[in-house]
Amino acid sequence: MMPTAGRAGAVAALLMAALVSACARAPEPTAPPRPLPPVTQPAPPTPPPPMGAMALTALPGWDQEDHLTALIAYAAGCSARREPVSQAICAEAKAVVASRPTPSEARAFMERRFVAVEAVAPEPSRALLTSYFAPEYEARRAPDANYDAPVLAPPPGWRRGDPLPDRATIEANPAPYPVIGWMRAEDLFFLQIQGSGYLTFADGSWARAAYAADNGHPFVGIARPMADQGLLPPNGTSGEAIRAWLAAHRGPEARAVMALNPRYIFFRMDPDDGGHPAGAAGIPLPERRAIAVDPAHWTYGEPVWIEADGGNLIGARASYRGLVMALDTGSAIRGPVRADLYMGRGAVAGAEAGAVRHPLRMWRLVPR
Repeated sequence: MMPTAGRAGAVAALLMAALVSACARAPEPTAPPRPLPPVTQPAPPTPPPPMGAMALTALPGWDQEDHLTALIAYAAGCSARREPVSQAICAEAKAVVASRPTPSEARAFMERRFVAVEAVAPEPSRALLTSYFAPEYEARRAPDANYDAPVLAPPPGWRRGDPLPDRATIEANPAPYPVIGWMRAEDLFFLQIQGSGYLTFADGSWARAAYAADNGHPFVGIARPMADQGLLPPNGTSGEAIRAWLAAHRGPEARAVMALNPRYIFFRMDPDDGGHPAGAAGIPLPERRAIAVDPAHWTYGEPVWIEADGGNLIGARASYRGLVMALDTGSAIRGPVRADLYMGRGAVAGAEAGAVRHPLRMWRLVPR
């Protein structure tokens, strides 16, 4: 039989061993800490609708619009606008387009995201829609009897703002300017009015004549002076009619008429990418869905509803109505209700564009 003191020592030893064993066991696993919820930026607040705002359903012709094409045009041009609310709607529109929506889904998006506010024309007589296009003309690498008008680049060392002579002086003495091609005089004149275009050469190659500079002189339209001088009837001053007259009177007579517009455009030659030119916003212009505006009154990337009825030029289409994007500007486009509709590329677009001179109403589409 073990003595009492021995038993107590043995018990103590067993307790100590158990304690050591417990300490040696691995700790019980614990659940990992819950991750913090992601930090999300709150959506930019949408400003309250401005005075006079109305639903898009109240716009004249909204029910007849091709809403899917309108949404695609909006998504193509809306990134030019930089305000947070506009950028959020732009990103949403791009996602909707990527999901291949139906026309009714496109319409629902526009009606949910925008209201319309009509722009006010202080001078209603100057509320006007005109049109422009990307011309396609034949050109030559060297001059001949018909292709005798030089396509000029800016003079070496020219910087924006440097003064340059007027059209008549430049055409009389083109020697200081690099020549990058040759065209018929009337074609070059219209290329300068449009600001850029596409040239095809005798060897079958194509190039884009892109705007490079101007001489700083104001643009002056020659339609009214030609009508005043009896060269064309008052309602017969379409672009095609003017071009035909200039071609028929090529030489000193035509040069004198073209000199009524002192503004002169210089070009650079770029490769032809087969698309449409970029406007002042730096975004390729969607055909029949882009307008040039006065940047003092409009912001690039704004969606705009236009209604233009009652054109009176010979060959004019009755009306233009629909959603367009403000993506360009022009020296003759001035005022809050003044727009130049980009018609597209080539001769067919040019024939229609030349007959557009319509009284205009414009609505700004505002985020809601």
